[in-house]
Amino acid sequence: MGRWARRVTVIANPRGGTAAEVPSGAVVDRLERAGVEVRVVRTGWPGHASELAREAADAGVDAVVAVGGDGTASEVAAGLAGVGGTALMVVPAGTGNSFYREIWADRPWAEALDEAFGAGRPVLRGVDLARVAETGELALLGACSGLVAEALAVASGLGEVVGRDRYQQAVALTLRDFAPYPGRVSIDGELVHEGTVVLANVGGGRFRGGSFMVLPHSVLDDGLLDVCVVTGRLDPRELPGLTREGRHTERPEVVYRRGRSVLLERTDGEPLTFERDGEVMTGSATRYRLDVVPAALNVLAPG
Repeated sequence: MGRWARRVTVIANPRGGTAAEVPSGAVVDRLERAGVEVRVVRTGWPGHASELAREAADAGVDAVVAVGGDGTASEVAAGLAGVGGTALMVVPAGTGNSFYREIWADRPWAEALDEAFGAGRPVLRGVDLARVAETGELALLGACSGLVAEALAVASGLGEVVGRDRYQQAVALTLRDFAPYPGRVSIDGELVHEGTVVLANVGGGRFRGGSFMVLPHSVLDDGLLDVCVVTGRLDPRELPGLTREGRHTERPEVVYRRGRSVLLERTDGEPLTFERDGEVMTGSATRYRLDVVPAALNVLAPG
């Protein structure tokens, strides 16, 4: 049986959190040994990966291999969204690598490449995305307000710390002075929580930061967004330990729902700290709405 993929574009982020551990040359060698024609392009600025992915799709390549972290995967996904003929494969070379873990668990990337580009037809998953109504931007893993968003802002300043340890240290630092915010969360027009909020996470993938299973029941291709609201009745210091195994959803202080449209609001007039796929939004907005975009992206997955 012949190879399913003939032409592949590798998009490499040279600034990924652990990019040196997965050199793009090693990825290319692996693909070429599988009989694939490979072209390598490198990102040069924020958003560049989306442009490169769209150009690759327009050129008719069979797949785009993103070598980087969750930020690179998110940008490439945005460039490939709605393009049915080009699939996404991620090689984990970033900080959290949550999306790679979502699809391939902790399987070594070389084994994942061999399976994805081996003989025969690949397994493709039509993954859902979330669209931020106010900006039109797409989220691959998800978006949130509160503790995780604030921790991500702190993590950006921890340049000397790499890998999943960066997020764990950022959460610990954020908890020192963290206070829940007053807010509301509505799903498909129904108010599900009003009061103090430690965290409101919408997605998407089960993991954030590679280690925290914030949405343990989430399925990437069910046409729905999972929503986890950790209310102010839960001590924020308990959350990191609880989310490592997804045990926070068993607590009465946590609201867990699903829906197609989710509205997050802050009710005291202060800006809502909000992030999408690790990118912290700036500005004075007090509310954000996320809508599901079903089966928007083809992703190579294990058989």
